[in-house]
Amino acid sequence: MYKIGVIGDKQSVQGFRAVGLDVFDCSNADEAKHTLHKIAKDDYAIIYITETICNGIIDEINEYKGMRIPAIIPIPGLDGTLGIGVSNIKKAVEKAVGADILFDNN
Repeated sequence: MYKIGVIGDKQSVQGFRAVGLDVFDCSNADEAKHTLHKIAKDDYAIIYITETICNGIIDEINEYKGMRIPAIIPIPGLDGTLGIGVSNIKKAVEKAVGADILFDNN
């Protein structure tokens, strides 16, 4: 059975523990890189990563882009969104349909 994990700073991810997700609090990019690679090999199908942490480990995240699992999904942290998640959705839709149909560019 696959698992779901959340990587980010302690304050941003602790609430996910209450709903049964595995939480990995990381205070810097090096910890997050190590954690990502470790849990990606351990039957985690979905890995949520706070956008702040995501920014520091983008190269490592890109290593998993072509794989079916894990799905790595950026989420806002306590500081709010950096727009990474929305940007990823926009790119995926543009790739699929050949045009930006989701957002008005005005």
